[in-house]
Amino acid sequence: MSATVQSSPRPTLPETGFLRLADVLRFVPVCRTAWYDGVKSGLFPRPVALGKRARGYRVEDVRALIDRLNAGEGAANA
Repeated sequence: MSATVQSSPRPTLPETGFLRLADVLRFVPVCRTAWYDGVKSGLFPRPVALGKRARGYRVEDVRALIDRLNAGEGAANA
């Protein structure tokens, strides 16, 4: 009996909307501490308030960050 190995599907970034931090970190592979340091220094996008205690990141901002990183420009041009 042969077993097939199923790989987890590659995450896809939605066209618009908001992402919670856990979802952002699926696309930008840094630890939470590095992410918060990047937000604090202005390298990564700032969250927006989604409710009284909920914060999220605009998909457009995350996509722009990924594009800059893929272009080799780094996050410094945020």
